[in-house]
Amino acid sequence: MITKTFTHFFIAAFLLAAAACSAPAGSQTAPGNATVFEGALLITGDGSAPIENSAFVVQNDQFTTVGRKGQIAVPAGAAHVDLTGKTVMPAKVDMHGHLGYENVIEGTTSKENFTRENLIDHLERYAYLGFSGVVDIASLTEREIMPADHLNLFMAPRDPKMPKTGRFPWGDVPFRVQEEVIPNAALFRTAGPGISWPGAGATGHASRNDVMYPVTTEEEARQAVQDYAKNKVAFVKIWVDSRGGKLKTLPPPLYRAIIDEARKHNLTVAAHTVKLSDAKELYKAGLVGSTHMPVREGEEPDEELLAIIRDRVANDRPLWFTEHGELDALGPEGWDDPLLWEMLSREQVERQKGPAIKKLTPEVVARAREESKQMGDVARKFIKAGMKLVFGSDNGAAGRGYGWYNQIEFESWIDMGFTPMEAIVMATRDAAEIGGFNTGLVAPGKSGDFIVLDANPLMEIKNSRRISKVYLRGKQVDRDTMRARWQGKWKTTAARS
Repeated sequence: MITKTFTHFFIAAFLLAAAACSAPAGSQTAPGNATVFEGALLITGDGSAPIENSAFVVQNDQFTTVGRKGQIAVPAGAAHVDLTGKTVMPAKVDMHGHLGYENVIEGTTSKENFTRENLIDHLERYAYLGFSGVVDIASLTEREIMPADHLNLFMAPRDPKMPKTGRFPWGDVPFRVQEEVIPNAALFRTAGPGISWPGAGATGHASRNDVMYPVTTEEEARQAVQDYAKNKVAFVKIWVDSRGGKLKTLPPPLYRAIIDEARKHNLTVAAHTVKLSDAKELYKAGLVGSTHMPVREGEEPDEELLAIIRDRVANDRPLWFTEHGELDALGPEGWDDPLLWEMLSREQVERQKGPAIKKLTPEVVARAREESKQMGDVARKFIKAGMKLVFGSDNGAAGRGYGWYNQIEFESWIDMGFTPMEAIVMATRDAAEIGGFNTGLVAPGKSGDFIVLDANPLMEIKNSRRISKVYLRGKQVDRDTMRARWQGKWKTTAARS
């Protein structure tokens, strides 16, 4: 005998099924987490004309529908956000960061600063400025100890606390953080510690000079890649730069071995490279990325190199490089903006950048603008050959104004001769694609990452500073709390000094 409870259950199920079958075409039901954003001028990130009076839906942390207001299906029960008068663009991605080493508030750089807390602070600063993802290079991570004689060369004077065998005790913070989705923070990927000739890797502050695998033989080069491959890295980074003839650097047999071994582990290689001769050999061997212009310091790409690149792009995969213009081209006003003062105290910026800013005379600025234009002309040769220029800040040293430096580098592309739309596409869609992030576009299926601006950056790139709100993964970033926390630390720091 059918019980009364079962009968009620059967009737309820039947009514629900009937309602679903009779729903009008084009309508959707929402589980309660859908939001439609309406009225903004929408820059989607694919280079197409912006959408006037747009509407887009974010549901389950992703864009689901994009179009014009009144012309898209909106889930029943969706929340509505009015963005009339605003401009929306996708969140940006940085393919060349150096995170963790800098204490932004104190203005110091050291290995001791490389903690999970500090790394997250950097990722929050990225989010504050509208970045949804960043790839870190030369991360402070544990790696296999290389042979003792190379250790002595690489760490002179040798640290007696370092073990003679096993792994450097630098921990695995970057590897753990890249597995997390941290609220109010950009997503993080690491390219690991990198590989170089002993002492010829990252320059700048000493805290980053000894983190790479130091290799001098093909066997060591392959062993370094094998150890590298144990972790989920974005790519393998190498340095091929003699620093003006002052250092010995990786010779062709070693970087060929690195690229070959990386291919066996389904990894790509990106290089810091300078010379035309090295660029040709690297791209012949299978180099995929370049963390600066592939040829620099007075040399330019010739037809042979461009032909190699065209062939690689046609028959292999997308090739990419990062570069920015001369920042002095933005003049003193580049470091004088309300958005900067929200992130750093005026006093600290004056201490760190004051002398350099005072040197930005009209003559210096004009010269920097000409140099930027020349760099842009060279960059377009690589782009015409099929390479992608993507955003990469190379940020991470004290004194640059962490986060703000990324913003003015984005703007520096205009002085290189690129249009605001080109700059946006290269920093959003293209950088996200190369970095392996599901972001960079306002399009169905992409992560709900976008910036709400008070003015149109297509009219003036500096309008990209006029940030009203940032959304990551469909949720508004709590910029107010970040700002209050940073500014509270300014007062604590000032009291100690």
